[in-house]
Amino acid sequence: MAAETPLRKRLFVVIFKADTPAGKAFDVGLLIAILASILVVMLETVPDLGLAYATTFFVAEWIFTGLFTIEYVLRIACVERPKRYIFSFFGLVDLLALLPTYLSLLIPGSQSLIAIRSLRLMRVFRVFKLGRYLKEAAFLRRILRESSAKIVVFLTAVLVIVSIVGAAMHLVEGPEHGFTSVPQSMYWAIVTMTTVGYGDIAPQTVLGKTIASLLMVVGYSLIVVPTGILSASAARTAYSAPEASQPSRICPVCEADGHAPHARHCHQCGGALDV
Repeated sequence: MAAETPLRKRLFVVIFKADTPAGKAFDVGLLIAILASILVVMLETVPDLGLAYATTFFVAEWIFTGLFTIEYVLRIACVERPKRYIFSFFGLVDLLALLPTYLSLLIPGSQSLIAIRSLRLMRVFRVFKLGRYLKEAAFLRRILRESSAKIVVFLTAVLVIVSIVGAAMHLVEGPEHGFTSVPQSMYWAIVTMTTVGYGDIAPQTVLGKTIASLLMVVGYSLIVVPTGILSASAARTAYSAPEASQPSRICPVCEADGHAPHARHCHQCGGALDV
């Protein structure tokens, strides 16, 4: 654990305390820099702009990467438990936001993955004290977690249907109609069941068209299943969960959210919460 010094304490307040003037100014500047860096990457992919301003985009990209690298190092330097932050969700996002530019030195074009920096914009909820949105995000996570078993069963049933129909269409239509293999036929079944209908493969025989029609009806019927599962879980969770009288708080060590109003320590890293 690093020794507590006035400089380290001041850095911690500026970087992690969005409720202070300096902290809010730092976070707002960070959000602007993230948006600007993503915009640079997007504009660089436009052929005319990419050719005309290639050097400008290259320099801007490395300037932003350098700033974010310094910020990442300062975050590690001022937190109480650096390892906790490094392996936390936001710590991993901050690291992944840096890698594409450095990776582009080995793999040209990989800087396009800088768009992952958009995940860092999630800090806007903390900066502007949009705690109610964090509370709703935690509610949604709970719904998905409680419904995970039902969703797995549903997806398994869908995969079984796709496999059976894919094999049947490969047998009925054959390679001469584009169903060259069972995986190719399964791709057609997925496209048909989800009502996307690309049209690159289509049945030509009467039996094939009949199977396709039945699969379309099944697809329409299955669309409502996930909605029903999540709606029922949401209603049950909202009925049983007590209302929180205080907004969700952010852990200053790993930036995890969704803590109970009475919690004193982070549920993810164990760091002390502001009370």
